[in-house]
Order: sequence, then structure tokens, then C-alpha cells
Amino acid sequence: MNQSTPAHAGGGDATRRAVALGNPEIAAWQEDGVWPVDAVTPLEPVPARFTDRLVSGAQEHPEPTLLARRGPDGEWIRLSYAALLQSARSICQARLERGLSAERPLVILSGNDLEHFQLALGAMVAGVPYAPLSPAYSLVGTDPASIDARNADVGPDTIATFLFTSGSARKPKAVITPHKMLCSNQQMLLQTFPFFGEEPPVLLDWLPWNHTFGGSHNVGIVVYNGGTMYLDDGRPAPREFATTLRNLREIAPTVYVNIPVAWEMLAGALETDDQLAQTFFSRVKLFFCAGAGLSQAAWAHLDDVATKRCGESIRIMTGLGMTETSPSCTFGTGPISRAGYVGVPAPGCKVKLVPVGGKLEARFHGPHVTPGYWRAPHLTSEAFDADGYYCTGDTLRFVDEAHPELGFMFDGRIAEDFKLSPGTFVSVGPLRARVIGQGAPYVQDAVVADLDRHAVGLMFFPRPDNCQALPSMPAGTPPKEVLPTPRCDGTDPHFIFAA
Repeated sequence: MNQSTPAHAGGGDATRRAVALGNPEIAAWQEDGVWPVDAVTPLEPVPARFTDRLVSGAQEHPEPTLLARRGPDGEWIRLSYAALLQSARSICQARLERGLSAERPLVILSGNDLEHFQLALGAMVAGVPYAPLSPAYSLVGTDPASIDARNADVGPDTIATFLFTSGSARKPKAVITPHKMLCSNQQMLLQTFPFFGEEPPVLLDWLPWNHTFGGSHNVGIVVYNGGTMYLDDGRPAPREFATTLRNLREIAPTVYVNIPVAWEMLAGALETDDQLAQTFFSRVKLFFCAGAGLSQAAWAHLDDVATKRCGESIRIMTGLGMTETSPSCTFGTGPISRAGYVGVPAPGCKVKLVPVGGKLEARFHGPHVTPGYWRAPHLTSEAFDADGYYCTGDTLRFVDEAHPELGFMFDGRIAEDFKLSPGTFVSVGPLRARVIGQGAPYVQDAVVADLDRHAVGLMFFPRPDNCQALPSMPAGTPPKEVLPTPRCDGTDPHFIFAA
């Protein structure tokens, strides 16, 4: 178990803040070009139902806050473990009275709010699958005997929720997510991050519950480990991030999870806002980047800000996961800490790296993997190989093939890679990450294009505020005049963001 180590590059001589991390033992070998890479560390027993953790929480610590959101007056409305269990049981009865079942699931048309949370818990207690999409409603009712009987029928294979994939390549698919998936993945997380069990985790979070990271991962961490979640009505956008900063001046998380653009915005605010920095760094033990990779430049900047503000480097955690694996598969808890590193398989996760198009596709097997897509047997069969491993389309490479125990680097996706007309293969993921990193802090994102053309095409999404701050930019230059402005060396403005 890793407690405290010297900081990685970007943190100078600072000591990393102590945090209990698991680093599972890995077994790796090669068979006809295929690499099975399994976590030898076993997965410990898990509850039969995800809501068992709500029940035990209401018994062991009934009064502490499980979920809170600011009301119209700006004060926090808090729901305790006991209150939420009572609410879930009442809503369960309402589900039964309306004849809902696995064949007639519940659709929750709401964003993240207190009502949504109660509806979801009530559905899970009743054994009714729910699909969170996006206006809230609430139902109540009481009949303890039928509720207990119905909940007793809920088991590990009972469907808890349907989460829809993004549909970037095809129409969205409903991923079947049984209780076993949710419980297994949370136990994987707990064994990977034992500090969740040492102190109830506190999260401030906005990530949408209709996506696996917000709904399965973050909500799960709180419920499974007896923690508290504060709903953040802010967003990582210029007009909405002030709400997030207001909340972080008041709420001190123990672990903070966000997407790359939010981390970059937060790092800038922490540099200048003393109250924000004092509260934020008071007890946070882990930073987690979700949704996409954090560029190395942003990684180093965040680490430098932490070191300067609290005298310690805070561990930045990455990993690999997806909706079909509820979501987590690998975590970077070992000695390596840098952009692109996704670590080793979590306890209970089996990995198979299969050669595809000159790369190694990651395939996963374990109790955290979906049994398939709802009412789509053909799509389900396409998604799994002959050994029952889920085929992700993501590619990985070893940090050091001679030392597979060090884990993996993310190596892009099979579907997004292409060839130029001369036959040169373009690996889109690593190239995009390099472009964004070398263009920092002026480039927010980039699109790699020009399939079958002679050369690679790049479309940039700039950061106007940072561009306006260039030494060559006259003070007060309107945003619409920033990008066409020639650089101070007189070169073509089209290459202002050249990587």
C-alpha cells in the first residue's frame, strides 16, 4: 500500500500528501501475440444489492448527510441516510402500485437533483430498472410488507439501471447494469483507494448522472462508503464556473473529480483566490481526471499550484473505464504519475491485449462488465469476443514491456485512426494529445482530420482569454480580432497555434 512518496515532475522537491492507495499484484504473459494481464489480487466479497449500502448506512449513521443541494435561498438542503432510505421505500411502493418491472422500466427525465436521487434509489429497492435521461417528478406511498418482499427478490443479477452510450458511431445503446456490476466496481474502487474506507468521502460534483462517471462512479463512491455528496450547480463554462468556485470556497472535498477543462479553470482560480485555495486544499487527498485525458502541461500546472498553495503535491489519478464496465477497469496507483498513464487492472478485472491494426486493443472481463445491451442480442454478440471479453476499441501499450507490472499507457482508439494517401498511419489519440500539450495554454482542443489526404489537417479550438494575454496582443483587443492577429514575429496568423 502506497502512503506518501516524492512528488512527480512539476512538483519540485515537495512531498506528496499521504493517501492510502492499493497497488494490486499483476500477472502478465504472452500467448501467440495476445497479452493476458490480470489482477492477481482478489476482489473481496460484495453486497448482493447496491442499496444494501444505503440500508447499512441508515442503521450505522442515520443522521449524517448523504446528499445536499443549495435551495432557492442559497442554503444547503440536506437529506440524511435515514431520510433517504425512508423515501426510497415509499417510492418503491409507488413503483409496485404502477406495475413497473424489468419489462416496464422507469425513465427519469431530470438532471442531477434531490428528486432524481430519491427516484433512482426507490427504483433500485423495488428491483425496477431505471434509465436517467434528463423535469423531475416524485411519487410516494407506504406498504412495508410488500416493500420488504419485493426487495428480497432483488439480487445481484437484477437490473439496476440502463445507461445509454454516447452513440458517436451508431445510435445510442442501452447498457444493462445489474446490481452486481455496481457493487463489484465499487469494491474495486475501495480496494484501489482504501482511504475511502478510512474517512467518509466528501464530493462536490456536477457530472451528469445519465453518464457512467457521474451516476455510477461518483454517486457509488458516496453511497458505498458512507460519504456525502454536495450537488454542484456550476459547470466548467465561463458564465457558470463562478458557482463551482463559490461552492468550493465553502465545501472542502476529500477527493475531487472533474473533466480536463474544469481542472484547467480551477488551477487558474486557485493561483489567485486565497479563500478558495485554503478551503480546497484543507483535506483533499486525491485529484481525479474524468472523461478525457489531461494534457501534460495542464498536469504540471495543477501540480505546481498545489505545491505552492499547500506545500504538498496532491496525487493526480487517471484510469480507463467505460459505460459497459460500470465504469472502472484500470487505475494508475503505482510509481508512475503522468499524462496518458492509465495504470494496472483493478482487483477482479481481467485484461486481454489483442493485436489489431498494429496496436493492442484492450478487452475486459469480470463481474463489473455488462452482460450486454437491452433487447439488442446482435449488438451484444458483436461487443464480446469468443472468450467473453468485452471489446473496447481502446488501445493500450505497456509503459515497459519488460516490466508489465508497471501498467499501461493509453494509445488511442482503433476506430479513429486512419491512413494518409502516401500510406502513413495516423494514430489520432496520441497526436491530438501532443498537439494540445504543445499548444498549451492557447489550445483547448484539436481535431485531427484529412483521411486519405496527403498531409494531416488540424482544426484548433483556442482559449481566447489566454490568447488575449499574449505579449504581442494590444490590451483590450476584442475577441473577434484576437485570432487573425499576426504573431509578434510577423509569421502567418494561420500558424499561431502550430504544434
